[in-house]
Amino acid sequence: MKILLTGANGYIGMRLLPLLLEMNHEVVCAVRSADRLSVDKEIREKIEIVEIDFLEEVDKDLLPKDIDAAYYLIHSMTGSIKDFDNLEEKSAKNFNAYLENLSVKQVIYLTGMVNEDKMSKHLESRKKVGQVLSQGNFHLTRLQAGIIVGSGSSSFEIIRDLCEKLPAMITPLWVNTKTQPIAIRNVLEYLSRSLGKEECFDESFDIAGPDVMTYKSMMLRYCEIRDLNLHIVGVPFLSPKLSSYWLYFMTSTSYKLATNLVDSMEVEVISKDNRLEKILKVKPLTYTEAIKAAFDKIEQNQVVSSWKDSRVSGRFTSDLNKYIQVPTHGCLVDKQESKSDDAKKSLEKIWSIGGRNGWYYANRLWKIRGFMDKLAGGVGLRRGRTHPNKIYAGDSLDFWRVLLADREKKRLLLFAEMKVPGEAWLEFYIDEKGIVHQTATFRPKGIWGRLYWYSMLPFHYFIFAGMLERIAKE
Repeated sequence: MKILLTGANGYIGMRLLPLLLEMNHEVVCAVRSADRLSVDKEIREKIEIVEIDFLEEVDKDLLPKDIDAAYYLIHSMTGSIKDFDNLEEKSAKNFNAYLENLSVKQVIYLTGMVNEDKMSKHLESRKKVGQVLSQGNFHLTRLQAGIIVGSGSSSFEIIRDLCEKLPAMITPLWVNTKTQPIAIRNVLEYLSRSLGKEECFDESFDIAGPDVMTYKSMMLRYCEIRDLNLHIVGVPFLSPKLSSYWLYFMTSTSYKLATNLVDSMEVEVISKDNRLEKILKVKPLTYTEAIKAAFDKIEQNQVVSSWKDSRVSGRFTSDLNKYIQVPTHGCLVDKQESKSDDAKKSLEKIWSIGGRNGWYYANRLWKIRGFMDKLAGGVGLRRGRTHPNKIYAGDSLDFWRVLLADREKKRLLLFAEMKVPGEAWLEFYIDEKGIVHQTATFRPKGIWGRLYWYSMLPFHYFIFAGMLERIAKE
Protein backbone atom coordinates (compact mmCIF):
# COMPACT_ATOMS: atom_id res chain seq x y z
CA MET A 1 0.00 0.00 0.00
CA LYS A 2 1.00 3.62 -0.49
CA ILE A 3 0.72 5.43 2.84
CA LEU A 4 0.61 9.14 3.65
CA LEU A 5 2.27 9.77 7.01
CA THR A 6 1.54 13.19 8.49
CA GLY A 7 3.47 14.28 11.56
CA ALA A 8 6.31 12.10 10.27
CA ASN A 9 8.88 14.03 12.32
CA GLY A 10 6.90 13.76 15.55
CA TYR A 11 7.30 11.37 18.46
CA ILE A 12 4.87 8.76 17.08
CA GLY A 13 5.60 9.34 13.40
CA MET A 14 9.34 8.76 13.78
CA ARG A 15 8.66 5.33 15.33
CA LEU A 16 5.88 4.35 12.96
CA LEU A 17 7.86 5.15 9.80
CA PRO A 18 10.44 2.30 9.99
CA LEU A 19 7.67 -0.10 11.00
CA LEU A 20 5.66 0.74 7.87
CA LEU A 21 8.77 0.27 5.72
CA GLU A 22 9.39 -3.13 7.33
CA MET A 23 5.84 -4.05 6.27
CA ASN A 24 6.86 -3.20 2.67
CA HIS A 25 4.57 -0.19 2.33
CA GLU A 26 5.46 2.82 0.20
CA VAL A 27 5.52 5.84 2.50
CA VAL A 28 4.97 9.50 1.65
CA CYS A 29 6.08 11.68 4.57
CA ALA A 30 4.30 15.02 4.92
CA VAL A 31 6.49 17.47 6.86
CA ARG A 32 6.81 21.22 7.12
CA SER A 33 10.48 21.06 6.27
CA ALA A 34 12.25 18.17 4.53
CA ASP A 35 15.56 19.15 6.17
CA ARG A 36 14.05 18.51 9.58
CA LEU A 37 13.08 14.90 8.96
CA SER A 38 15.48 13.25 11.40
CA VAL A 39 16.14 9.94 9.66
CA ASP A 40 19.25 8.23 8.32
CA LYS A 41 20.23 8.41 4.65
CA GLU A 42 19.17 4.76 4.19
CA ILE A 43 15.57 5.52 5.22
CA ARG A 44 15.45 8.76 3.20
CA GLU A 45 16.21 6.78 0.06
CA LYS A 46 13.18 4.55 0.68
CA ILE A 47 10.57 7.27 1.19
CA GLU A 48 8.98 10.19 -0.64
CA ILE A 49 9.00 13.52 1.20
CA VAL A 50 6.43 16.26 0.61
CA GLU A 51 6.64 19.65 2.30
CA ILE A 52 3.20 20.67 3.56
CA ASP A 53 2.09 23.00 6.33
CA PHE A 54 -1.53 22.06 7.01
CA LEU A 55 -2.13 25.49 8.53
CA GLU A 56 -1.32 27.23 5.25
CA GLU A 57 -3.37 27.62 2.07
CA VAL A 58 -4.17 24.28 0.44
CA ASP A 59 -2.27 23.32 -2.72
CA LYS A 60 -3.92 20.09 -3.88
CA ASP A 61 -1.17 19.35 -6.39
CA LEU A 62 1.40 18.67 -3.67
CA LEU A 63 0.34 15.10 -2.88
CA PRO A 64 0.60 12.02 -5.14
CA LYS A 65 -2.79 10.91 -6.50
CA ASP A 66 -2.37 7.19 -5.76
CA ILE A 67 -2.31 7.20 -1.95
CA ASP A 68 -4.25 4.27 -0.44
CA ALA A 69 -4.35 5.20 3.26
CA ALA A 70 -3.15 7.91 5.60
CA TYR A 71 -2.19 8.51 9.23
CA TYR A 72 -3.31 11.73 10.89
CA LEU A 73 -0.72 12.45 13.60
CA ILE A 74 -0.86 16.26 13.54
CA HIS A 75 -1.01 17.89 16.97
CA SER A 76 -0.90 21.58 17.96
CA MET A 77 -1.32 21.17 21.72
CA THR A 78 2.20 22.29 22.63
CA GLY A 79 2.23 25.19 20.22
CA SER A 80 -0.21 27.46 21.97
CA ILE A 81 -2.10 27.88 25.22
CA LYS A 82 -5.13 29.81 23.99
CA ASP A 83 -5.82 28.96 20.37
CA PHE A 84 -4.45 25.46 19.78
CA ASP A 85 -8.02 24.18 19.33
CA ASN A 86 -8.60 26.56 16.42
CA LEU A 87 -5.29 25.55 14.87
CA GLU A 88 -6.14 21.86 15.19
CA GLU A 89 -9.55 22.34 13.57
CA LYS A 90 -8.01 24.29 10.70
CA SER A 91 -5.37 21.58 10.14
CA ALA A 92 -8.05 18.88 9.99
CA LYS A 93 -10.16 20.83 7.49
CA ASN A 94 -7.14 21.44 5.28
CA PHE A 95 -6.21 17.77 5.52
CA ASN A 96 -9.68 16.82 4.26
CA ALA A 97 -9.28 19.29 1.40
CA TYR A 98 -5.97 17.73 0.36
CA LEU A 99 -7.53 14.25 0.27
CA GLU A 100 -10.79 15.36 -1.37
CA ASN A 101 -9.90 14.21 -4.90
CA LEU A 102 -7.60 11.33 -3.96
CA SER A 103 -8.42 7.63 -3.74
CA VAL A 104 -7.62 7.32 -0.02
CA LYS A 105 -9.67 4.50 1.48
CA GLN A 106 -8.78 4.78 5.18
CA VAL A 107 -7.44 7.43 7.55
CA ILE A 108 -6.18 6.38 10.97
CA TYR A 109 -6.37 9.12 13.59
CA LEU A 110 -4.52 8.79 16.90
CA THR A 111 -6.14 10.87 19.62
CA GLY A 112 -6.68 10.89 23.37
CA MET A 113 -9.15 8.84 25.36
CA VAL A 114 -12.33 10.80 26.08
CA ASN A 115 -14.36 11.23 29.25
CA GLU A 116 -17.78 12.34 28.00
CA ASP A 117 -18.86 13.66 31.43
CA LYS A 118 -15.97 16.09 31.77
CA MET A 119 -13.50 17.08 29.08
CA SER A 120 -10.46 19.33 29.15
CA LYS A 121 -9.97 21.89 26.39
CA HIS A 122 -7.35 19.57 24.94
CA LEU A 123 -9.70 16.58 24.74
CA GLU A 124 -12.54 18.71 23.42
CA SER A 125 -10.22 19.88 20.66
CA ARG A 126 -9.18 16.32 19.80
CA LYS A 127 -12.84 15.27 19.70
CA LYS A 128 -13.62 18.16 17.35
CA VAL A 129 -10.76 17.13 15.06
CA GLY A 130 -12.28 13.64 14.89
CA GLN A 131 -15.63 15.13 13.94
CA VAL A 132 -14.03 17.15 11.15
CA LEU A 133 -12.09 14.15 9.83
CA SER A 134 -15.24 12.01 9.86
CA GLN A 135 -16.63 14.36 7.18
CA GLY A 136 -13.83 13.45 4.75
CA ASN A 137 -14.38 11.13 1.77
CA PHE A 138 -12.62 8.20 3.42
CA HIS A 139 -13.23 5.64 6.18
CA LEU A 140 -11.99 7.03 9.51
CA THR A 141 -10.46 4.84 12.24
CA ARG A 142 -10.13 6.62 15.58
CA LEU A 143 -7.68 5.21 18.11
CA GLN A 144 -8.20 6.87 21.50
CA ALA A 145 -5.15 6.27 23.67
CA GLY A 146 -4.44 6.64 27.34
CA ILE A 147 -1.23 8.46 28.28
CA ILE A 148 1.66 6.96 26.34
CA VAL A 149 4.62 5.48 28.21
CA GLY A 150 7.86 5.04 26.32
CA SER A 151 11.39 6.36 26.08
CA GLY A 152 11.14 9.97 24.95
CA SER A 153 7.37 10.37 25.50
CA SER A 154 6.33 13.52 27.36
CA SER A 155 4.48 11.53 30.07
CA PHE A 156 7.42 9.22 30.72
CA GLU A 157 10.00 12.03 30.72
CA ILE A 158 7.96 14.15 33.15
CA ILE A 159 7.58 11.25 35.59
CA ARG A 160 11.26 10.45 35.16
CA ASP A 161 12.29 14.07 35.86
CA LEU A 162 10.17 14.27 38.99
CA CYS A 163 11.13 10.90 40.46
CA GLU A 164 14.84 10.95 39.65
CA LYS A 165 15.49 14.48 40.93
CA LEU A 166 13.23 14.94 43.95
CA PRO A 167 13.29 12.94 47.24
CA ALA A 168 9.95 14.48 48.25
CA MET A 169 7.10 16.30 46.51
CA ILE A 170 4.29 18.61 47.55
CA THR A 171 1.81 17.91 44.77
CA PRO A 172 -1.53 19.24 43.52
CA LEU A 173 -4.62 17.07 43.94
CA TRP A 174 -4.67 16.01 40.30
CA VAL A 175 -2.02 13.41 41.14
CA ASN A 176 -4.98 11.37 42.45
CA THR A 177 -6.74 11.42 39.07
CA LYS A 178 -7.14 7.96 37.54
CA THR A 179 -5.83 7.16 34.10
CA GLN A 180 -4.90 4.09 32.05
CA PRO A 181 -1.38 4.27 30.59
CA ILE A 182 -0.37 2.40 27.44
CA ALA A 183 3.10 1.34 26.26
CA ILE A 184 4.37 2.99 23.07
CA ARG A 185 5.05 -0.51 21.73
CA ASN A 186 1.33 -1.33 21.93
CA VAL A 187 0.35 2.00 20.36
CA LEU A 188 2.51 1.17 17.34
CA GLU A 189 0.96 -2.30 17.14
CA TYR A 190 -2.54 -0.82 17.07
CA LEU A 191 -1.55 1.79 14.47
CA SER A 192 0.13 -0.66 12.12
CA ARG A 193 -2.28 -3.60 12.49
CA SER A 194 -5.46 -1.54 12.00
CA LEU A 195 -4.23 -0.49 8.54
CA GLY A 196 -6.56 -1.93 5.88
CA LYS A 197 -8.76 -3.73 8.44
CA GLU A 198 -12.37 -3.27 7.36
CA GLU A 199 -13.55 -4.07 10.90
CA CYS A 200 -11.87 -0.81 11.90
CA PHE A 201 -13.53 1.38 9.25
CA ASP A 202 -15.72 4.20 10.62
CA GLU A 203 -15.10 3.06 14.19
CA SER A 204 -13.68 4.56 17.39
CA PHE A 205 -11.66 2.38 19.76
CA ASP A 206 -10.13 2.99 23.17
CA ILE A 207 -6.60 1.65 23.42
CA ALA A 208 -4.98 1.30 26.83
CA GLY A 209 -2.83 -0.91 29.01
CA PRO A 210 -4.24 -3.27 31.64
CA ASP A 211 -3.51 -1.03 34.66
CA VAL A 212 -5.85 1.67 35.98
CA MET A 213 -3.63 3.97 38.05
CA THR A 214 -3.46 7.44 39.56
CA TYR A 215 -0.58 9.71 38.61
CA LYS A 216 0.65 9.33 42.18
CA SER A 217 0.69 5.53 41.95
CA MET A 218 2.48 5.78 38.59
CA MET A 219 5.26 7.84 40.20
CA LEU A 220 5.52 5.51 43.19
CA ARG A 221 5.64 2.44 40.93
CA TYR A 222 8.37 4.11 38.87
CA CYS A 223 10.38 4.65 42.07
CA GLU A 224 9.96 0.99 43.03
CA ILE A 225 11.29 -0.11 39.63
CA ARG A 226 14.24 2.31 39.87
CA ASP A 227 14.88 1.61 43.58
CA LEU A 228 14.26 5.24 44.56
CA ASN A 229 12.69 6.70 47.70
CA LEU A 230 9.98 9.29 47.14
CA HIS A 231 7.54 10.93 49.56
CA ILE A 232 4.46 12.59 48.09
CA VAL A 233 2.22 15.02 49.97
CA GLY A 234 -0.88 16.32 48.19
CA VAL A 235 -2.16 19.82 48.90
CA PRO A 236 -5.46 21.40 47.79
CA PHE A 237 -4.24 24.97 47.22
CA LEU A 238 -2.20 24.56 44.04
CA SER A 239 -4.25 26.23 41.30
CA PRO A 240 -3.97 25.03 37.68
CA LYS A 241 -1.65 27.97 36.97
CA LEU A 242 0.59 27.18 39.95
CA SER A 243 0.52 23.50 38.96
CA SER A 244 1.70 24.46 35.48
CA TYR A 245 4.59 26.47 36.92
CA TRP A 246 5.42 23.58 39.24
CA LEU A 247 5.68 21.17 36.28
CA TYR A 248 7.58 23.73 34.22
CA PHE A 249 10.29 24.32 36.83
CA MET A 250 10.56 20.72 38.04
CA THR A 251 10.74 19.03 34.62
CA SER A 252 12.04 19.59 31.10
CA THR A 253 8.60 20.43 29.73
CA SER A 254 7.78 23.81 28.22
CA TYR A 255 5.30 26.08 30.00
CA LYS A 256 2.84 25.81 27.10
CA LEU A 257 2.85 22.02 27.27
CA ALA A 258 2.69 22.05 31.08
CA THR A 259 -0.41 24.25 31.00
CA ASN A 260 -2.26 21.99 28.58
CA LEU A 261 -1.14 18.84 30.39
CA VAL A 262 -2.40 20.09 33.76
CA ASP A 263 -5.73 20.89 32.11
CA SER A 264 -5.96 17.25 30.93
CA MET A 265 -4.57 15.64 34.08
CA GLU A 266 -7.54 16.86 36.11
CA VAL A 267 -9.89 14.71 34.00
CA GLU A 268 -10.25 10.97 34.66
CA VAL A 269 -9.92 8.88 31.48
CA ILE A 270 -10.40 5.12 31.65
CA SER A 271 -10.98 2.72 28.76
CA LYS A 272 -14.59 1.72 28.11
CA ASP A 273 -13.88 -1.26 25.87
CA ASN A 274 -11.09 -3.51 24.66
CA ARG A 275 -12.63 -4.61 21.35
CA LEU A 276 -9.60 -3.69 19.27
CA GLU A 277 -7.28 -5.68 21.51
CA LYS A 278 -9.18 -8.81 20.49
CA ILE A 279 -9.65 -7.86 16.81
CA LEU A 280 -5.93 -7.16 16.29
CA LYS A 281 -4.65 -9.73 18.82
CA VAL A 282 -2.58 -7.22 20.76
CA LYS A 283 -1.22 -8.21 24.18
CA PRO A 284 -1.00 -4.98 26.26
CA LEU A 285 2.08 -4.48 28.41
CA THR A 286 1.61 -3.64 32.06
CA TYR A 287 2.83 -0.25 33.32
CA THR A 288 5.82 -1.96 34.94
CA GLU A 289 6.71 -3.70 31.68
CA ALA A 290 6.35 -0.42 29.78
CA ILE A 291 8.77 1.37 32.14
CA LYS A 292 11.32 -1.45 31.93
CA ALA A 293 11.04 -1.52 28.12
CA ALA A 294 11.66 2.25 28.04
CA PHE A 295 14.85 1.88 30.07
CA ASP A 296 16.03 -0.97 27.86
CA LYS A 297 15.96 1.51 24.95
CA ILE A 298 17.61 4.27 26.98
CA GLU A 299 20.44 2.06 28.25
CA GLN A 300 21.14 0.78 24.72
CA ASN A 301 21.07 4.34 23.25
CA GLN A 302 18.18 3.30 21.01
CA VAL A 303 15.75 6.14 21.70
CA VAL A 304 14.28 6.74 18.24
CA SER A 305 12.36 9.93 18.99
CA SER A 306 11.62 12.35 21.80
CA TRP A 307 8.91 14.94 22.34
CA LYS A 308 11.74 17.38 23.18
CA ASP A 309 12.81 17.45 19.53
CA SER A 310 9.42 18.82 18.55
CA ARG A 311 9.76 22.36 17.23
CA VAL A 312 7.09 23.60 19.63
CA SER A 313 9.10 22.41 22.66
CA GLY A 314 11.29 25.44 22.11
CA ARG A 315 11.06 29.19 21.87
CA PHE A 316 10.44 29.54 18.13
CA THR A 317 7.48 27.94 16.35
CA SER A 318 8.16 29.57 12.99
CA ASP A 319 10.22 27.96 10.23
CA LEU A 320 13.78 27.74 11.56
CA ASN A 321 15.21 27.40 8.04
CA LYS A 322 15.19 31.17 7.75
CA TYR A 323 17.92 31.28 10.41
CA ILE A 324 20.27 28.87 8.65
CA GLN A 325 22.10 31.71 6.88
CA VAL A 326 24.12 33.31 9.66
CA PRO A 327 23.91 37.10 9.24
CA THR A 328 26.93 39.38 9.20
CA HIS A 329 25.43 42.87 9.16
CA GLY A 330 24.79 44.44 12.56
CA CYS A 331 26.14 41.41 14.44
CA LEU A 332 28.60 40.92 17.28
CA VAL A 333 30.97 38.00 16.77
CA ASP A 334 33.34 35.91 18.88
CA LYS A 335 35.51 33.87 16.51
CA GLN A 336 38.22 31.49 17.69
CA GLU A 337 40.21 28.66 16.11
CA SER A 338 42.64 25.99 17.20
CA LYS A 339 44.66 23.26 15.46
CA SER A 340 43.26 19.88 16.38
CA ASP A 341 45.53 17.10 17.66
CA ASP A 342 43.16 14.59 16.06
CA ALA A 343 40.46 15.92 13.71
CA LYS A 344 38.44 12.70 13.92
CA LYS A 345 38.29 12.84 17.73
CA SER A 346 37.46 16.54 17.64
CA LEU A 347 34.55 15.85 15.31
CA GLU A 348 33.27 13.16 17.71
CA LYS A 349 33.42 15.67 20.56
CA ILE A 350 31.47 18.23 18.55
CA TRP A 351 28.83 15.65 17.63
CA SER A 352 28.56 14.60 21.31
CA ILE A 353 28.37 18.08 22.84
CA GLY A 354 25.69 18.94 25.37
CA GLY A 355 23.33 16.68 27.29
CA ARG A 356 25.11 14.41 29.75
CA ASN A 357 28.51 15.24 28.19
CA GLY A 358 28.08 18.91 28.97
CA TRP A 359 29.95 21.67 27.18
CA TYR A 360 33.47 20.47 28.06
CA TYR A 361 34.42 23.58 30.04
CA ALA A 362 32.85 25.52 32.96
CA ASN A 363 29.81 23.23 33.01
CA ARG A 364 28.65 24.77 36.29
CA LEU A 365 28.37 28.16 34.59
CA TRP A 366 26.42 26.58 31.73
CA LYS A 367 24.03 25.11 34.31
CA ILE A 368 23.62 28.48 36.02
CA ARG A 369 22.87 30.04 32.63
CA GLY A 370 20.29 27.30 32.02
CA PHE A 371 18.66 27.94 35.41
CA MET A 372 18.51 31.69 34.70
CA ASP A 373 16.91 30.94 31.35
CA LYS A 374 14.28 28.78 33.04
CA LEU A 375 13.49 31.61 35.49
CA ALA A 376 13.05 33.95 32.52
CA GLY A 377 10.56 31.56 30.89
CA GLY A 378 13.02 29.87 28.53
CA VAL A 379 13.69 26.19 27.87
CA GLY A 380 16.72 25.81 30.16
CA LEU A 381 19.20 22.93 29.92
CA ARG A 382 16.90 20.09 31.01
CA ARG A 383 15.87 19.08 27.49
CA GLY A 384 19.34 17.58 26.97
CA ARG A 385 19.64 15.61 23.75
CA THR A 386 17.92 12.49 22.37
CA HIS A 387 21.03 10.51 21.38
CA PRO A 388 24.55 10.78 22.89
CA ASN A 389 26.41 11.10 19.56
CA LYS A 390 23.88 11.43 16.73
CA ILE A 391 22.54 14.82 15.67
CA TYR A 392 20.02 15.79 13.02
CA ALA A 393 18.80 19.15 11.81
CA GLY A 394 15.82 20.16 13.92
CA ASP A 395 16.93 18.32 17.08
CA SER A 396 16.90 20.10 20.42
CA LEU A 397 20.26 20.34 22.17
CA ASP A 398 19.94 21.78 25.68
CA PHE A 399 18.84 25.39 25.06
CA TRP A 400 19.94 25.28 21.41
CA ARG A 401 18.23 24.00 18.26
CA VAL A 402 20.26 22.23 15.57
CA LEU A 403 19.97 24.11 12.26
CA LEU A 404 22.57 22.14 10.32
CA ALA A 405 24.48 18.94 11.09
CA ASP A 406 26.69 17.93 8.17
CA ARG A 407 29.13 15.28 9.33
CA GLU A 408 30.77 14.93 5.90
CA LYS A 409 31.55 18.67 5.77
CA LYS A 410 32.35 18.63 9.50
CA ARG A 411 30.00 21.51 10.29
CA LEU A 412 27.48 21.94 13.09
CA LEU A 413 25.30 25.06 13.36
CA LEU A 414 23.18 25.78 16.44
CA PHE A 415 20.56 28.46 17.05
CA ALA A 416 19.80 29.68 20.57
CA GLU A 417 16.33 29.05 22.01
CA MET A 418 17.26 30.62 25.33
CA LYS A 419 15.68 33.94 26.28
CA VAL A 420 18.04 36.63 24.96
CA PRO A 421 17.47 40.18 23.67
CA GLY A 422 18.37 39.18 20.14
CA GLU A 423 19.29 36.11 18.08
CA ALA A 424 22.33 33.90 18.66
CA TRP A 425 24.17 31.26 16.65
CA LEU A 426 27.01 28.91 17.63
CA GLU A 427 28.95 27.20 14.84
CA PHE A 428 31.66 24.54 14.79
CA TYR A 429 33.62 23.69 11.66
CA ILE A 430 36.78 21.65 11.02
CA ASP A 431 38.64 22.57 7.83
CA GLU A 432 40.87 20.40 5.62
CA LYS A 433 43.96 21.34 7.63
CA GLY A 434 42.39 20.06 10.85
CA ILE A 435 41.77 23.51 12.30
CA VAL A 436 38.66 23.74 14.48
CA HIS A 437 36.73 26.97 13.92
CA GLN A 438 34.29 28.04 16.61
CA THR A 439 32.11 31.10 15.97
CA ALA A 440 29.51 32.69 18.23
CA THR A 441 27.33 35.25 16.44
CA PHE A 442 24.82 37.53 18.13
CA ARG A 443 22.39 39.89 16.40
CA PRO A 444 21.23 42.24 19.18
CA LYS A 445 17.80 43.84 19.41
CA GLY A 446 18.17 47.42 20.58
CA ILE A 447 20.33 48.77 23.37
CA TRP A 448 19.44 45.86 25.71
CA GLY A 449 20.86 43.40 23.23
CA ARG A 450 24.17 45.22 23.08
CA LEU A 451 24.33 45.59 26.85
CA TYR A 452 23.67 41.86 27.18
CA TRP A 453 26.52 40.97 24.80
CA TYR A 454 29.09 43.24 26.42
CA SER A 455 28.10 42.15 29.93
CA MET A 456 28.71 38.55 28.87
CA LEU A 457 32.06 39.22 27.14
CA PRO A 458 34.26 38.34 30.14
CA PHE A 459 32.48 34.98 30.45
CA HIS A 460 32.56 34.37 26.68
CA TYR A 461 36.29 34.98 26.61
CA PHE A 462 37.31 32.11 28.87
CA ILE A 463 34.26 29.83 28.44
CA PHE A 464 34.46 29.70 24.64
CA ALA A 465 38.26 29.54 24.71
CA GLY A 466 38.19 26.70 27.24
CA MET A 467 35.53 24.81 25.29
CA LEU A 468 37.52 25.06 22.05
CA GLU A 469 40.67 23.89 23.80
CA ARG A 470 38.91 20.76 25.11
CA ILE A 471 37.48 20.00 21.67
CA ALA A 472 40.75 20.49 19.77
CA LYS A 473 43.22 18.89 22.18
CA GLU A 474 43.39 15.27 23.34
